[in-house]
Amino acid sequence: MTRMLKEVLQEKLDVTEIDKLYSSFDIIGSIAIIKIPETLSSKKTLIADTLIEEIKSVKTVFSQVSAIEGDYRLRRLEFLSGENTPITIHKEHGSTFKVDVINTYFSPRLSTERLRISNLISPNEVIVNMFGGVGTFSIVIARNNRSSKIYSIDSNPIAYDLCKENTEINKLSNNVFPILGDAKEIIPKKLRGIATRVLMPLPEKAKEFVDSAVSSLVNSKGIVHYFAHVGAENKKNAIQSALLDTTASFGDINHTIRNVRVVREVGPRFYQIVSDVEVI
Repeated sequence: MTRMLKEVLQEKLDVTEIDKLYSSFDIIGSIAIIKIPETLSSKKTLIADTLIEEIKSVKTVFSQVSAIEGDYRLRRLEFLSGENTPITIHKEHGSTFKVDVINTYFSPRLSTERLRISNLISPNEVIVNMFGGVGTFSIVIARNNRSSKIYSIDSNPIAYDLCKENTEINKLSNNVFPILGDAKEIIPKKLRGIATRVLMPLPEKAKEFVDSAVSSLVNSKGIVHYFAHVGAENKKNAIQSALLDTTASFGDINHTIRNVRVVREVGPRFYQIVSDVEVI
């Protein structure tokens, strides 16, 4: 996407302005979300219009004007050009998702990770997705593993409604079960001791939910996919930071770390990681 952004704008901006562009942008369905530096704010409409002209799939352009924040992990977006709607249809790994880019969290940059975890699932697994959002992880897993059952929890009512809708769109109502609420409250009431595997795709706060995750496993044993953010000088060092963070987060819980990988760089010397943890 970096090269694409600079290529489509090379005839509209001068070399100095091109160099100031942020290194990446997201395309979610027909919506492009870009970051525009303050020094290029006078060119934001030109940039947005050019994206719509040059990239056929893009019908709407928003500018991200805040970091991801709050319990629902939302970012403030400014409409720039095209159709003024936050709703789009995004397709990934054969699945279809209705997404609201303003009122729910969704990242196309986790596509590879969704497929990776999906490919780890054994037949007849029961999975608790503690932070299910609009259903992306849950639905990709269920589509590729038709004998699985996934309980997809989220505290955002709009994300929960979209998860229900997406489950129906993908004809997976017998596999994915959306639940509205806080995972810390839902698990002890409804999901204690039922799961073979737990997903924790909330890197900002996952460590606060580790005990709840383990309590949802059958006999407190199984696999937990633990996401976190770690600081490190480079990607190689991020693996070591991830091992330290994961070990500390699981504390006295008897566990072994099967695998650690860097999902992506989310800021200068700041990385999102995932650890595949076996609780034993």
